[in-house]
Amino acid sequence: MCGFIGKISNNPIDEDSIRKSNSFLTCRGPDQTEESGNCLGSKNFNFENKFIFQIFNRLSIVDLSEKASQPMFSKEFNTSILFNGEIFNSSELRRELESLNLQFKTDHSDTEVALLGLSHFGLNYVNKLKGQFSIVFFNYKDNKVYLIRDRLGQKPLFYFIEKNSLLFSSNLKSLVSNLESREYENSSIYEFLSIGVVTSPRTIFKDVSKVEPAQIIEVNIGEQISISSKKIYWDIFSFDDDKIFDPNIFNSHLSKAISRRLVSDVPIATLISGGIDSTLILKKLVESESEINSFSVTHKGNKYDEKKWIDLVNEKYQTNQFYKEIDNRIENNEIIKSMELFDEPYADPSTYPSAIIYKTISSNYKVVITGDGGDELTNGYKRINQLMTRKKSLSILSYFFKIYPNFLGSGNKLLKNSKNIEIAYNSFFHDYKLLDLLKINSYTPKNLYVNKSKNDFKNLYLSEYVYYLSEFMHLKVDRTSMAASVEARSPFVDSDLVEYMLSLNSTHIEFKNPKKIFKDILIQDFSTEFLDRPKMGFVFNLENWVFKNSKFIINEITNGEISKIINLKNVKKLTLFKTRINALRLWKLLFLEIYFKSIKSL
Repeated sequence: MCGFIGKISNNPIDEDSIRKSNSFLTCRGPDQTEESGNCLGSKNFNFENKFIFQIFNRLSIVDLSEKASQPMFSKEFNTSILFNGEIFNSSELRRELESLNLQFKTDHSDTEVALLGLSHFGLNYVNKLKGQFSIVFFNYKDNKVYLIRDRLGQKPLFYFIEKNSLLFSSNLKSLVSNLESREYENSSIYEFLSIGVVTSPRTIFKDVSKVEPAQIIEVNIGEQISISSKKIYWDIFSFDDDKIFDPNIFNSHLSKAISRRLVSDVPIATLISGGIDSTLILKKLVESESEINSFSVTHKGNKYDEKKWIDLVNEKYQTNQFYKEIDNRIENNEIIKSMELFDEPYADPSTYPSAIIYKTISSNYKVVITGDGGDELTNGYKRINQLMTRKKSLSILSYFFKIYPNFLGSGNKLLKNSKNIEIAYNSFFHDYKLLDLLKINSYTPKNLYVNKSKNDFKNLYLSEYVYYLSEFMHLKVDRTSMAASVEARSPFVDSDLVEYMLSLNSTHIEFKNPKKIFKDILIQDFSTEFLDRPKMGFVFNLENWVFKNSKFIINEITNGEISKIINLKNVKKLTLFKTRINALRLWKLLFLEIYFKSIKSL
C-alpha cells in the first residue's frame, strides 16, 4: 500500500514543489518516506530529452524489505512501476512467472509481480491481477506511460496533461498543489451539491481528471505529451446472465475471497458493525480458524447505537473485541478534522465515524477486513426493494414535485414511485430541490440509472456497482482508512464473486427480505430478531450535531469561499425544518467550504 506523485516533462521540473506536495501523501503510508531515506525521487531515466521525477510513500504490508520499495525498475525490460494497493493472488502469479524463468529481486513483493507480468505479457496482464490498485507503468523502450485503475475503483488515480508535461498522483490535493492554476469546474460543484460526490472521469477542478474504474489510459511521451488511447479492460456489463443461484458456488467464491485477503506480513484486524455483512465475514473467519481482533464503533445513548447486537455477535464468536464510543457532544474541530482528511469533496456523514474507527485500529494494526460491498452483492439497500415493489404513481405527482417547496426536502417521496424507473432511482441520489434553493439552473444532472440489461432489477443492480459502490463507498473507505495508514480489504468486492452474482437471475432475491442468502447462512447462529431487524447503517446522529451547530455552519459558509461561487441567499431556510435531509444539505455545504479553504491554503 502506498501513495505516489510523479511528473514527466519536456522542461526541467521544480522538484522542491513536488517534494512539498509529498506532505499530502504521508497519510498514505508512513513506512517509506523521503524523511526515512526510503522514498525515491528520480529524474532523467531513458526518455530522451525528458525530465522525470517521482515520489513514493509506502505502507508496508507484503514483503517488508527495502528491495520491495518503489519506484521499482526492471533493467531487463526497461520498464518501471508505481503501484498503490494489493494484489491478492500475487503468490500464484509469481509461481507462473518464475516457471517462465523470469528473475525476481524480491522475496514475495506483489509490486514486482505486477511489474514483471506487465513487462513480459503486456497490458492484457492486468486481467490476471486480483486486487485493489492504481498503477502507473512506464515502458521506456516504447516511450509510453500507462495509467491503470482496478476493476471497481477501490484505489484512486488522478492526472493532468498539457503539451509539455504529465502530472499524476494517487492524491488529488497533492497533484493540485503543483498546478499554477486551480480553477474549479462549476458543473462538478453542482454535481457534488446534488449527489454528494464528483463522479469519474471528472474532478472538481478544470482539466484535472480521474482514471475510471477498470480503465487503462495510454500516454504517448513524444515531442508533445498526449493521450494515445483509453480502454476499459473489465466490462461489468458483459457478466449479465440468467443463471440460477447455487449456494455451494457462492460459498466457494466467498471463502476464496476471504482467504486471499488474509495474506499479509503484518497482523490483521476485523471491523464489526453488528450488521449482517460484517457478521457473515466474522463467521467465515471463525470457520477458517483465524485469530480475530475485532473493532466497533458505538454511540453513547442515541438511536444509532448497535452495541447490543455487536455484543451478541462477539459473544457468539468469542472475538478479541475493542470498542470506540462516540459521544453525542462532538466538538466542531473534530468534525472539521474528519472533513480535512479528504482530497475530494464527499458528503456522506458516515465519514466521521469511519475516520474514528480506522484511527483506533491504526494503534495496533495496518490491515482490516471489512464488510463493504455486501449490500451491493445481495440487494441490501432499502431503495432497491422499494423500487422493485413500488406502486407506480400517476403522472400528477410530477406536477406536485414541481411545486414542492425546496426547503422542505428533496421530493424523493413524490418521485420514488414514478412509473419511470430512471426518475424513481435518481430521486434517491439527486437533490434537485437543493439546486433550486441555491438558484442553480444551468446544470443537467447525471443519470445514475444504468440501462444495460433486459430487466429493471439487473439494471438497478448494475447501477449500484457502476456508481454507488465505485464512486461513493470506495472513496469514503479508501480516504478514511488511508488517512490512518490502515489498509481496508473487502471480500465482498472480490471480482470473481461479483462476476458470479452478476451472472444470476433474480430468483434468489426476495425484495421484502433483503440479504436472504446471507441470512440463510447465519440462521443457525442467530435469531430472526437479529437477522430481520431494520438496517441501521454506519452513521452518527447527524441531525443532532448539525442543528445544534447551525449558527456555526451558516456563519462558515456565508462568510467563506463557497459564498463567492454559490448563491446562499436562501440557505437559512434549511434550519426551519430540522429534518435529516436538511441536516445533510447543511453538511454538504460545510464540507465544500472546508474543502475550498484547504485548497486555498495549498
